[in-house]
Amino acid sequence: MTEFLDALQGVTPAKRGPGLVGKIILVILWVGVCVVPLALSVSAIELATGRVGIPGTLTVVSCESLGQGRYDCKGSFLPDSGGPAVPVDASPDSDAGEVIRAQLTPSGDRAVPTGVTGLLAALAVPAVGVGGLGFLPYVVLYWTGVRRGRRTAVIIGSVITGAGLLLAVVGVVAAS
Repeated sequence: MTEFLDALQGVTPAKRGPGLVGKIILVILWVGVCVVPLALSVSAIELATGRVGIPGTLTVVSCESLGQGRYDCKGSFLPDSGGPAVPVDASPDSDAGEVIRAQLTPSGDRAVPTGVTGLLAALAVPAVGVGGLGFLPYVVLYWTGVRRGRRTAVIIGSVITGAGLLLAVVGVVAAS
């Protein structure tokens, strides 16, 4: 925390942290931890936006408690194009009897909510990754000893991290 206060006051402490190799490794790990959720969420975002899969209506048939707050929900998916209903896995945060617009995955075993609610839920995890990247520019400036722009990096980092946190919370709330 003192590093951020130093940036706002324009003070550079004498201790610099890890060596050059350590700094490079930390930046690579930081970027990796924040980018992996973005990459892994592409398929969920494509489903929520209707870019892939089959559109239709999901009716949650049952939700069985697995203990410790976990649930296994089963549903029936009725495609918009007609045809028979398909038994599918539903989102564990569904309620029995719930009827929602959904998209059937290409493998045909699961249906996920679409529309604004589905998109917000799909964006929750990548939002954490974006929020995590917020302060990386400041850290790089600090480690390289560049004084100019650190205050701006802290302000922009705060906005990006706050926006990522807000979107993650909204996505989790939308999913439940």
